[in-house]
Formats: sequence, C-alpha cells, structure tokens
Amino acid sequence: MAEKIAFVGLGIMGKPMAKNLMEAGYELYVYDLFPDPVAELEKDGAIGCASASEASSNTNITVTMVQDGPQAESAILGEGGVVHGATKGHLVVDMSSIAPGVSQRIGKGCSDKGVNFLDAPVSGGEPFAISGDLAIMVGGSADDFEQAKPLFDILGKSAILCGEHGAGQITKLANQICVGANIHALAEALALAAKAGVNPETVYKAIQGGLAGSNVINAKAPMMVDRNFEPGFRIELHYKDINNAMEAARDLNIPLQVTANLQQVLTSLVTKGEGKSDHSAIAKHVEELADVEIKKH
Repeated sequence: MAEKIAFVGLGIMGKPMAKNLMEAGYELYVYDLFPDPVAELEKDGAIGCASASEASSNTNITVTMVQDGPQAESAILGEGGVVHGATKGHLVVDMSSIAPGVSQRIGKGCSDKGVNFLDAPVSGGEPFAISGDLAIMVGGSADDFEQAKPLFDILGKSAILCGEHGAGQITKLANQICVGANIHALAEALALAAKAGVNPETVYKAIQGGLAGSNVINAKAPMMVDRNFEPGFRIELHYKDINNAMEAARDLNIPLQVTANLQQVLTSLVTKGEGKSDHSAIAKHVEELADVEIKKH
C-alpha cells in the first residue's frame, strides 16, 4: 500500500512538488484555498480535502507550501489547520519561505500539540520544483529530518539539516541575499557592456567560464538579453524574502548594507508594477538609471 502524505498549498511551487510525490508512488491528500489546483490533482489520483486538518487526519506527515508567514501559521495552527487533524507524533514539514521567528513560533505551537515540525524552505523556483531539483534547507531535529528524507530525495537534489527550528529559514534568507545581489550585479555588468556598445550576450558568455560564473548568471543572463521576464521566481516573492532578511537583521542588530540596497531596488520594482515579473527584471531598474537597454545585438 502506498504511503499517505498530506500536502497543503498547491500554488506555483506546491503543485509540481505534489505531482512529483504522486509520481513517486505516494498517495496524496491535498488541500488549497483555491479549488482549481485541487481539482487538477484529483484528476491525477489525489484525494481532495475540505481543510488542512482533514488532509492531515488521514496521514502521518503533512507538507505545507504557502506564500508567507501568516499563511503558514494559519494553515498549520489556525482554525481548520494541520495540527487539529494530526495525531501525536505527526510530522509537519513546512517548505514555505517565511521569517525565522515565525517558524520558531510554529514549531512551538506544534510541540504544544504533540506534533513534530521541520522548517524546510527551498531554492530553485518553479523550474526546479517541476524537475525535482530543489535545494532544501532544513531546521529541526535529526530524527525528524531522517523521517522526511525520502520526501526530500524526491523533491530536491540536496537537503541539508542546518540546525534547530528557524535555521532552515535563516539559510534560505542567506541564499536569497546572494541570489538577489548576484542578479543586481549581473544587470549592472551587462548594462555597462550595452552602454559601451559591446554585445551583452557576448560578455555573458565570456565571463560565465571564469570566477564570475555562477548558476545565477547561467539562468538569468539569457533572460535579460532575450527580454524574457516571464516568472520562474517572482520579484514580489524575492521582495518578501529580503524584507524577512532585514527583519532578522534588525532582530540580531547587524548591518546588511548590500541587502538594504537590494530591498530598495525591489521596493521600486514592486511599486512600478513589476512584482509579477521574474526577478531577472531587476535589470529594468538598472536600465532606467543607466538609460540603456540590455539586449543582444
């Protein structure tokens, strides 16, 4: 008999992740605030539920994948939430990207109900959610990590236990700082090339094999030069992550100068209506300041 998993949150990331678990042979009980993705997965064999608590009541493990902290708290601890259907020893794996303090609060709320908890945010965006190549950063106990490891092996190419509750979220914020700063620097580099009359596509290809080369450059430079800003990871979500990073920095009383600047860049883009664009559209902010367009010749 297939192992049963509850999956709550079937958005741009959650839906393909749920599908990968189903393709691997798991029996899924699914819930989302919106009926369409539930109906789509029901066609593939999932069992739709009327609440997160109903989904969790049928399983020993629940995966949650929602947009931010308030949604995660509601889905797990709120009325009709996961813990209200879970039995003692149930494991909640929250793969949402939220503030570390919120994950710690959820972890305590779960513990008070006799439910185990991991915070396990991911990196890779929709393309890696579809391919099952996410990088998974986990906070919680070693025993709970080992219980969830078979799921992580299906959903991602790597899963690292980073520490106690909240450590996965801190690691994800560190990742998002590096990714955002890299995209911003790439945009400035290609804007410099374009302003000087050098083909930005040629510059990207020339530097990708050197020390400047990175997964970010390989993924985002082609999008910039092709003027393709269809979302793999939306600016509004990166903005949320960077706001969470700055909140953590305030709590820890440390300066994050590059991150603070990135927050302002993303604020400007969201204000101008670019929140639904891919975060490679950071290039649009740079282009406006430089009065140049990054495109291949």
